[in-house]
Amino acid sequence: MSSPLRIIRDKLSITQTELAELMGTTQATVSRMEAGQWEPNASQVQAVLRKSNEDGLDLSFDDFIFSNNQELSTDQNGNTKEKNYFNHKHLLGIQELSPEEITFLLDLADVYAEKNRTVDRKLSLLNGKTVINLFFEESTRTRTSFELASKHLGADVINIAVASSSIKKGETVIDTAVTLNAMHADALVVRHPHAGAVQLLSEKVNCSVINGGDGSHEHPTQALLDALTIRRRKGHLQGLLVALCGDVAHSRVARSNIYLLQTMGARVRVIAPPTLIPSSIERLGVEVFHDMRTGLAGCDIVMMLRLQRERMKGSFVPSVHEYFHFYGLDYEKLSHAKEDALIMHPGPMNRGVEIDSAVADDIDRSVIHEQVEMGVAVRMACLDVLTRTT
Repeated sequence: MSSPLRIIRDKLSITQTELAELMGTTQATVSRMEAGQWEPNASQVQAVLRKSNEDGLDLSFDDFIFSNNQELSTDQNGNTKEKNYFNHKHLLGIQELSPEEITFLLDLADVYAEKNRTVDRKLSLLNGKTVINLFFEESTRTRTSFELASKHLGADVINIAVASSSIKKGETVIDTAVTLNAMHADALVVRHPHAGAVQLLSEKVNCSVINGGDGSHEHPTQALLDALTIRRRKGHLQGLLVALCGDVAHSRVARSNIYLLQTMGARVRVIAPPTLIPSSIERLGVEVFHDMRTGLAGCDIVMMLRLQRERMKGSFVPSVHEYFHFYGLDYEKLSHAKEDALIMHPGPMNRGVEIDSAVADDIDRSVIHEQVEMGVAVRMACLDVLTRTT
């Protein structure tokens, strides 16, 4: 079984040295890519595709991808064997992923991000496959992102509106799972207000399940898209100092980001009033601050979190005005972070509550819109990888 890059080089009728020059790298690197040890980045893929178009060859992005989520590697004896980079049937949380698996997803998403900026962005990888979006909570951004990702890959997409479904008539989650399982979908994207519900549903279906957010537990694709956004701007995650500011107690985004960032070697601080900090959060290895200015000192990334008022039972902040005064991000508080610190927010934003409009719209430092763009690419990568195993 030949690697995709080796097959492409044969079609182009060029040597490893010529391919290395085309891709702007060394022959040794190309050799490792052909052995499945390394992957070409987005710009290298685009360079090869431009060359193929000039030569009149019918090559596409699909040709760079194995159809079974496996690549070739060479053992110490020089024997070629297949190597699987992602060994999970479902994506239920970040906590279960290794650094290598996270890197694999980010690398693939990076290629998709570049592909999505071209005119010919539609792929056929998921032709004949069906993706069901099952959202028990209202969502516009995440559901639309998954729908667009699925369609970019060529899948058929079904959106189930829970408000008008049998679920509202008393059907249990397990009943719903059994019903959907009988429809033979290839992937199921689930958002649910209760932690653990997505895990339960995944145990009752045959297809792959992606957690689109479950209660205050996890939101894995959000953490992945945040990491991709940071990596594309900063070049790496290792050693960065990241501040998560706001409603940490009710935020599934915060939990997934803490798991991912620490797994990838970043330092994490959480900044919030005591009422919005979970008890014993220090056990996760984060630094806790209750003062924004002190907490933001020296930070590379400032990630604001939305006040999850729909999850609050009781009064956690005296008033929105007072919350913004102490914990809303404005330029004065931001001045305590590094001069090139990036501003992030998972959305939707409450302007004047978590973040000042001028800061949110800062074209040099705010990457909020890039997060939305990377969301489609990350979800394409997740759907691609998980449907290869079904």
